[in-house]
Amino acid sequence: MKILIALFAVTTLASTSAIAGVAISGTASVSYDDQGSSASATSYDADLSFVGTNGGTTLTVGMDVNAGVSVTGVDLATTIGPVTIAADMFNATETNLNDGDGDYREAQSDTSVTMSLDVPIGDATIGVDNSGDVTIAGTFSGVTVTHTSKNGGDKTVLAASIAGMDIDITNDAGSTTWSLGTTVSDVDLTLNSGNDVTAAFGLAGNTLTVSHYGADASASATAADSNDSDLFASTAVYATEARAAYTTVAVSRDLTSGATLSTTYSSADDSITLKAAVTF
Repeated sequence: MKILIALFAVTTLASTSAIAGVAISGTASVSYDDQGSSASATSYDADLSFVGTNGGTTLTVGMDVNAGVSVTGVDLATTIGPVTIAADMFNATETNLNDGDGDYREAQSDTSVTMSLDVPIGDATIGVDNSGDVTIAGTFSGVTVTHTSKNGGDKTVLAASIAGMDIDITNDAGSTTWSLGTTVSDVDLTLNSGNDVTAAFGLAGNTLTVSHYGADASASATAADSNDSDLFASTAVYATEARAAYTTVAVSRDLTSGATLSTTYSSADDSITLKAAVTF
């Protein structure tokens, strides 16, 4: 059988390395997917993160190293009194294809510099950044509330743990989403507004996770106007295809080598994936 192709053992040299204020961490994995009725495929992934710290200033560099070496992120953060300055200096490469997953029609620039000022007032903190967004955050009677007033529509986030249940509610520009999480008889359960349900529990030294993902409706492309050059240079997107509901069943086990071995079945394409991964 295709799924019996051997996966080699993965080991790690150290949990975290530190050299003169630089911390190195990363992940590596190899996966074999029989892809149901389609041709099988093997994939690899290896990523490294370098975090340099000097006082209250941090530089984080992410790299993809499984196929050559490419930078995936460069972020600088520092504080000057109550002012926080964050700079995203890497413009990520993205796809701009009309392939049914809602890609932007034109490449987007995601580099940015953000300055924010946070001032504590009583039990709340009031912040403002250089885009003009004003955020009020605080925890009251065990409920954490964050409200952001911004041009594109206000955003409010509520988070609380009540009677052993974690509750998160987000209203973003009038659209509300929510998620619930709890543990019943050592089974971790989550449920969200997208009709996604997950149950995870230990089984004979393994972790078994059963997840059901609700169907997603299609979304239309951004409508054209009289000046397509202006439209496509903005945040216009292609259409998103509908997705049928599906279920996954995953079994994972931590190995003495330091790696984690997992097997996942997905009803979306009747496939089985074997994966060996390590995090250090």
